[in-house]
Amino acid sequence: MNAPATHTEPRLTSLSHGGGCGCKIAPGVLSDILKGTAAMPIPASLLVGIETSDDAAVYQLNDEQALIATTDFFMPIVDDPFDFGRIAAANAISDVYAMGGRPILALALVGMPINVLSTQTIGRILEGGASVCRTAGIPIAGGHTIDSVEAIYGLVALGLVHPKHVKRNASAQPGDLLVLGKPVGVGVMSAALKKGELGGAGYALMVATTTQLNTPGPDLAALPGVHALTDVTGFGLAGHALEMARGARCEMRLEWASVPLMAGVRELVGRGFVTGASGRNWSSYASDVILPAAFAAEDKALLTDPQTSGGLLVSCAPNAVDEVLAVFQRHGFAQAAVIGSVAAAQAAPRLVVS
Repeated sequence: MNAPATHTEPRLTSLSHGGGCGCKIAPGVLSDILKGTAAMPIPASLLVGIETSDDAAVYQLNDEQALIATTDFFMPIVDDPFDFGRIAAANAISDVYAMGGRPILALALVGMPINVLSTQTIGRILEGGASVCRTAGIPIAGGHTIDSVEAIYGLVALGLVHPKHVKRNASAQPGDLLVLGKPVGVGVMSAALKKGELGGAGYALMVATTTQLNTPGPDLAALPGVHALTDVTGFGLAGHALEMARGARCEMRLEWASVPLMAGVRELVGRGFVTGASGRNWSSYASDVILPAAFAAEDKALLTDPQTSGGLLVSCAPNAVDEVLAVFQRHGFAQAAVIGSVAAAQAAPRLVVS
């Protein structure tokens, strides 16, 4: 069973070719697209741009403040319009937290098939997004709407951070430990939901996980022993760990048995509920990932599973790991765990899974 329907219109997920961060262009394709863009002058005040595929742009305003700017939007990952709005908003705001900042305001990005969905349904999507923004303590100060074929919702999110506390995805250091804040498996659950095979408990877990704001970000960024931060989204745990490796010119080592998984996802993978994005992810970066000879196909599907509003991935000094885990616990992230380490690259940066 799925969550109870709130209207008689088409299921939201039936209107989208891909849901949540599974809509992302595959990393290899995106890399090819960006190669064709012309280089632009970079002002000294732009502390973070597109050079390491980081979570947001950061522009220094003065000695005490830097502006974080990011945007994220996608097609429905669930059928309930209010939940869709909540998930999309939490996912967009996450990039501010992933840079170590605190959000200050948002702008709504809304594309809806107005000849298919009622104004009441569209309104519920917006209400869901607004509810998460209230929880984050920020207003939706404006936005833009279009009539589109597929339902699209998301935010432009702006935040502030002290320039000294900006945490990039490219600052991991050999000897660091890796900590993941949320369990993996959202994409698998979304695939089961779309087929009508996700039970009520699974749906509740999926929504609870994807709407949990990554509020530990600023507190983590303030810890001297935290060197790098990112959040795990559409490219999967493997893809975002690999981005961290490439940015830092290091080798990321994951201990797969230590990676927290959402309850029931291994069974769902075994039943064939895997997103197409998982395969596209693997095709894009397989050459830079080393797996054990006996690594199960189910595990590879979860390693590459696209996460929507996924957890923070932290690279920190070993003597800071207890503080990092304490921050996660204080913010209600009970499954945060040490999942690996960072080593000097033997040749090209890569991800090694054991």
